[in-house]
Amino acid sequence: MRTEVAIFTAEGPLPDWNGSEEEISRRSRQLEAIPRPVTAQEAQALAACFGPDDCYGVAWTLVHLIETSPGPLPAISRPGPDAGHWHHTLWARWGHSDDQSR
Repeated sequence: MRTEVAIFTAEGPLPDWNGSEEEISRRSRQLEAIPRPVTAQEAQALAACFGPDDCYGVAWTLVHLIETSPGPLPAISRPGPDAGHWHHTLWARWGHSDDQSR
C-alpha cells in the first residue's frame, strides 16, 4: 500500500458534518494527494473510511477514488441492515443488487 493511502486510512472514517473545517480540509487534501489509479488492495482499505454522512462532498471524492481501481472490483461484504449509506452506495455502484434474497 502506498504511503498516501496508508496515511489516509490510518486516520479512520471521514468526519461528519460536525467536524472542524480544518479537519475536513486536511482529509480532503489527503485524498487529493493519492495518485490515481488505486490498487484493489488500496480500494478495499479506502472503502472502510466512509463516515456517517457525505462530509460536505468529501465522501463522493472517496467514492470516485475507489472507482479508479482496475478490476476486479474490491471485495466488500453485502451491506447488512445496520450498514451505512456509503456501503450501500458502493455495493449498488459496483453492480450488485440490494435484494437480500440473493
